[in-house]
Amino acid sequence: MRRVRPALLACLLLAALPGGAVAQAARDWAEASRPAAGPPRIAGGYGLGCIAGAVALPADGPGWQVVRLSRNRFWGHPDLIAYLRGLGARAQAAGLPPFWVGDLGQPRGGPMPWGHASHQIGLDADIWLELRPKPALPPAARERIEVPSVVREDGMRVDPARFTPAHALLIRLAAEHPAVDRIFVNPAIKQALCEAMPGAAWLRRVRPWRGHDSHFHIRLRCPDGQPGCQPQAPVPPGDGCDSSLAWWFTPEARQPAPRPGKPAPPPALPAACTGILAAP
Repeated sequence: MRRVRPALLACLLLAALPGGAVAQAARDWAEASRPAAGPPRIAGGYGLGCIAGAVALPADGPGWQVVRLSRNRFWGHPDLIAYLRGLGARAQAAGLPPFWVGDLGQPRGGPMPWGHASHQIGLDADIWLELRPKPALPPAARERIEVPSVVREDGMRVDPARFTPAHALLIRLAAEHPAVDRIFVNPAIKQALCEAMPGAAWLRRVRPWRGHDSHFHIRLRCPDGQPGCQPQAPVPPGDGCDSSLAWWFTPEARQPAPRPGKPAPPPALPAACTGILAAP
């Protein structure tokens, strides 16, 4: 039986949710086809918020290509767009082939009908772990791209035939930038990075999380001058190559018990998001 990745399973579960106020709210945010005008303004946190004044990452640039453009999820805070442009330039200068950029956020941020619980305030971006030389593909051809996992089927180690020093280099280039709050990778990828570069200061920002076996997730810290942006708690000290990483390979982590009782109702978006969504 083919293994279903946790990220894909989450997408399927979201798609199967019955209609209701929460689902309709997510559709409303997805139907906003362009950003709210004005200067950049973030309201809320990564998993519950929105943004005005978002800008688009161009479909192509030096060192990158955006995939699945039909989703209209290539919008972000100007700091995120500048960061990705810079990452493309640094990767190109290091001799890496262009990388594929997946989802950033919707034009006005907010919850998505499927695919992500975060990516809501223009500070998140997914980079696919596909670093073979690639031609400049027309947008239509990028709709059908699939990237294989770089982690073994058992989830305990990376696949050495697929996870290469080039992948480690790209993650390092991404994590070294001071604007980065954290980067999410599969625990097996974090393990491989710890073994290859133990003690590296940038490893602190690389955090293990379920899924993320065919892409890594960049999250920038709240920019200056954005009082409405709600930061996450700081990452713990150290490089994270300790017992906290080992826990991810235990039965408790790999097969979490179901949560008892009914889930709590979702919290409401910040009040400022009502005006951002309704803006012309």
